[in-house]
Amino acid sequence: MKIRTMPLSLAALGAVLAVASVGASAQANNQLTPQQRYERQIAYCNSGRLPDPARNACVRDAGNLLDRSVGGPPPNEMSTSQDGRATIISPAGLPPPNSGSDDTTSRDGRATIVLPADQPPRN
Repeated sequence: MKIRTMPLSLAALGAVLAVASVGASAQANNQLTPQQRYERQIAYCNSGRLPDPARNACVRDAGNLLDRSVGGPPPNEMSTSQDGRATIISPAGLPPPNSGSDDTTSRDGRATIVLPADQPPRN
């Protein structure tokens, strides 16, 4: 009898320790700031344990959780492009993005030439 109760006692002790460690982990997780929880989740997402679709979902979930914990995503600001032809909506606090291209008028004045963003403007 004593031989049988000893393995059961060890199993019960192991279960108690496992529950205690999960509780301690949850308590430690609650003491982290939202940014720290986000960074921990991103580190897990990028650890190489997940296939690409699951990794992408993991990153999205981490961002959504951070947004919810800090009161939502940052508000958007509307601005007009330099040439006045477009309305730009960007997160608050960021400078408006570069339009990405430069335009020039052809020599005869009949066309507008838009250069790709990766090419320097011609003079």
